[in-house]
Amino acid sequence: MASTQTQEHQLDGMLCPRFHRAVELIGRRWTGAVIRVLLAGPRRFNELLGAIPGISDRLLTERLRELEGAGLIARHVEPGSPVKVVYELTCAGAELQGAMDAIGQWAERWMPVGD
Repeated sequence: MASTQTQEHQLDGMLCPRFHRAVELIGRRWTGAVIRVLLAGPRRFNELLGAIPGISDRLLTERLRELEGAGLIARHVEPGSPVKVVYELTCAGAELQGAMDAIGQWAERWMPVGD
């Protein structure tokens, strides 16, 4: 009986609202790609757009806003002419490195090539 209670407690921890929100955020279309590119360092909008084939301006803007709202990226506006906007991961976003690496390794092993 103790073993069953332990397993139920572990399952509750895995399905907690925080875990669910994190998976929903990171699992949105293009979000993983944005994070992967920013793991290499800060980027301007057009650099992100060029590094992620197939993403539209509108979707990139939406994902950047979501990630900024979640505290995973920071948007820096550098004055000048023209104004320069740079996006970079926050400490919280950078901590996704291990998770992103693990997903990449899993995908290399188990996901078929092409679609």
